[in-house]
Amino acid sequence: MIVRTLSFPFRYAFAKLKKAVGKLGEIKIEPLYAFGNEDRIYVKARVLEAYKQSKPSAKKNSLQNILAALRRYAGSSVPDAKVEVFCLGQKKVVLSDDEGIIECEFDAETSMVKEKHRVGFSLVPESGLIPEKRKSYLDVKQFAKDHPIGVISDIDDTVLISHATDIGKKLWLSVSKNAYTRRPFPGVSEFYKELTDHGKHPVFYVSSSDWNLFDLIKDFLKYRNIPLGPILLQDLHLNLKNIWKSGGGDHLHKLEKIRMLLELYPGMKFYLIGDSGQHDPELYAQVIKECPGRIKSVYIRKVKKYGGERDQLLQELLKYDQSPEMVFVKSTQEAMQHAKEHSFISS
Repeated sequence: MIVRTLSFPFRYAFAKLKKAVGKLGEIKIEPLYAFGNEDRIYVKARVLEAYKQSKPSAKKNSLQNILAALRRYAGSSVPDAKVEVFCLGQKKVVLSDDEGIIECEFDAETSMVKEKHRVGFSLVPESGLIPEKRKSYLDVKQFAKDHPIGVISDIDDTVLISHATDIGKKLWLSVSKNAYTRRPFPGVSEFYKELTDHGKHPVFYVSSSDWNLFDLIKDFLKYRNIPLGPILLQDLHLNLKNIWKSGGGDHLHKLEKIRMLLELYPGMKFYLIGDSGQHDPELYAQVIKECPGRIKSVYIRKVKKYGGERDQLLQELLKYDQSPEMVFVKSTQEAMQHAKEHSFISS
């Protein structure tokens, strides 16, 4: 993310220049998510210059994966592109931002929750922009406000082995592996299937990674047979402060996304899953403080030692009525055993 952030002014200026002189290649719209409740649907996508990316494979070597990573990060986002978004019989025209992101929301109807819907995206024709294909589509994930259970999970060092506390190891894994060769923690697929009752309940992935890793994360979850759900990553929002923080992203964005999910589904109680490597325990404790009774349990994978000061802080934050247990585990099997003992999943 550091290179992505520091190179932003050059990439933005270059994309604007190529658009002005008609030298942009074919443009593609990458749907990111479409989900909501009975009242509203949130939609997000990216507009970027189409680039030929080889499909991930377990047979790819490190050099091939490094070249694929370079292509992923070198791809030009397309700012100021007009996109028509269609959903539930409604149409909106949205302008992409500096990083090519478009987002909007649509009104929904209570009776539609059990029906299947799609959101469509279409590039508005203009000089210098040639669409790769006429329309792109994404299935809408719609859940009732009073749906009983949901799961909110971090990704790095929670689902995906990332070594996020070691910048060198994390960087090497990011560029030398692909979606098929990155490794999950043992037991994650089974645990998440049990918590979601094999797809009956939703799972939301909230991470400080940027949107360039969206395709890798999505393909990884599919390949490893881990329950799929909306993936909420971090927008760049360039400023001088986050240039120097860009190694792991601004983790407060995760807190904002969790608050949004709690507001969107006021009747839903959540399991929160994360790791101790960064700020998940503190963020989740803050959520418990703000929303008593909304969290069923918290599972934190221990990937980094923490001192008594942090433990004392967490104990203070958890001294509230209806506070759930924050369970620190070394393995997914420990978390599953705790969930069985408390009847969160069947034994």
